[in-house]
Amino acid sequence: MAIMRSESGSAGDYLACEKWPVYALMMLAGGYFGAFTYAIRGGVFCNAQSGNVVLLSMALSRGEWGRAGYLLIPITAYCLGAFGSEAAARGMGKRRLIRWETALVLFEMLAVLFLGALPETAPVQITQVLVNFMCSMQYNTFRQAQGIPMATTFCTNHIRQVGISLYGLASGRGGDAACARRLGAHLGMLGAFAAGGVMAAFLCGRFMGRAVWFAEIPLGIVLAYLLHADLGRERERLEQLPLTPNGKIDRKALANGQIPAGV
Repeated sequence: MAIMRSESGSAGDYLACEKWPVYALMMLAGGYFGAFTYAIRGGVFCNAQSGNVVLLSMALSRGEWGRAGYLLIPITAYCLGAFGSEAAARGMGKRRLIRWETALVLFEMLAVLFLGALPETAPVQITQVLVNFMCSMQYNTFRQAQGIPMATTFCTNHIRQVGISLYGLASGRGGDAACARRLGAHLGMLGAFAAGGVMAAFLCGRFMGRAVWFAEIPLGIVLAYLLHADLGRERERLEQLPLTPNGKIDRKALANGQIPAGV
């Protein structure tokens, strides 16, 4: 839902949901969820599905049909998360008190509250489905931080972009300032993700399922920040932005100069 602007724009040119601190905290939460589900909720990945598809393929090759069916659970939940985020954003439309990003963070906080209250005897599939669902929604919603495409639930593209930025700096072909900015951005996201994983691994060993409640801290900070913007300084600005039929900011309209006065 990011507005199309140049990477060199100042922080004041971007909406609250596009700012670096928001993405760093969402990345930290993504790393936390990944380590939580893998460590104590069935050994599956919730952040991205490449690993689960590989494990599914291996199970099929061995004729382990039960294992294959088990791995289809997180994969299906992830697919449904993308479907749900598109449907929810469209349903909110223009008549909304808060932006879709804010509503999603609130949903994640409620889901985390529920997951932490589950007894340890509860089927792990409950956690797998819900975490995969909300990680998919998060990835499909938070896509661009201050002009730089981002993912907040996995690291593959960040690692790729680090390599590209390093080449740009070494060759001098990408513009030193732009390459350095992208390099710092992606390294920062990787650091936040790793920090989330470290914290989850440490806390899971001490609090088991209730360790997921610690994810409320970064999510709560993001929620408070976005609510402050939604109900205050960005309220009028958000109401004037052009939207697609799916309820998302119309990037093509913005690129073509269809921007209301004051926005």
